[in-house]
Amino acid sequence: MFIFKNVLYFQAGIGVLANMFLLFFYTFIILVHRPKPTDLISCQLTFVHIMMILTGGDIWLTDIFEILNIENDFKCKAIFYISRVMRGLSICTTCLLSVVQAVTISPSTSLLAKFKQRLKMYTIYAFFCIWPFNLFYSSNQIFYVGGFTNISESNQMKVTKSCSLFPKNYIIRGLILMVSISRDVFLVGLMLTTSTYMVIFLFRHQKQCSHLHSIRHLRTSPEKRATQTILLLVVFFVVMYWVDFIISSTSALLWIYDPVVLTIQMFVMYAYPTITPLVQMTSDNRIIILLENMHSKYHKKFF
Repeated sequence: MFIFKNVLYFQAGIGVLANMFLLFFYTFIILVHRPKPTDLISCQLTFVHIMMILTGGDIWLTDIFEILNIENDFKCKAIFYISRVMRGLSICTTCLLSVVQAVTISPSTSLLAKFKQRLKMYTIYAFFCIWPFNLFYSSNQIFYVGGFTNISESNQMKVTKSCSLFPKNYIIRGLILMVSISRDVFLVGLMLTTSTYMVIFLFRHQKQCSHLHSIRHLRTSPEKRATQTILLLVVFFVVMYWVDFIISSTSALLWIYDPVVLTIQMFVMYAYPTITPLVQMTSDNRIIILLENMHSKYHKKFF
């Protein structure tokens, strides 16, 4: 378990550093340049991923709370609540990113084209909807999570070294699970629908324009590269999200949380927020140019 814990720390460290870099980059783009709607969404997504990593399990934020000598019960409620909110925001924001990119690349004859002119405003409206929804929906964590006392004297389910879940009424547990599944199925379905639309559009566009442009030009198209990146992120997210959902739902229904299963779930939970910034950094020309300029200045200064 010690080796797994070190791997999680390493994975979390890479994820935080990569997302911090992207957060500063997108914040600079938003404040100084004219940002695209996807820049606004990516900026929020990086912030959400940082918070997801910091509130995951017994890593980072838990240790900070212990150093500050904060009450264990409050610590557990705060961490679990923030973690659930960020998990919900992650799927909502990823879905929004997929939808906005589908609208961005849609042709002028498409039904989606009428949303292009005010896409940035619609994106901001979406932010004001998904934040209150997730803050409210995840509030049940406050009542069913607390500091771990003695598992032999109660029906608590220990999920970290100092926190546990309190038992819920079967009706309440089923209701929460049903709402979670309904939300996730809707959002994942919307992501897969927009992703399918983008794949079909790219295929038709490449086929129609192959006689006008070289294959090399098509491969370096910024719109095509951005779309391929989002498609990759959506597919990876869907796989990781449902693996995490199956593990957590099964454990909650059976009221069993094995330490090995918890470690695997944490590894899966960290995978998407760690891989996402690395994929974005290697596919966004603006970031590539920035890194090349930084490397060139560093090389000239020291060598």
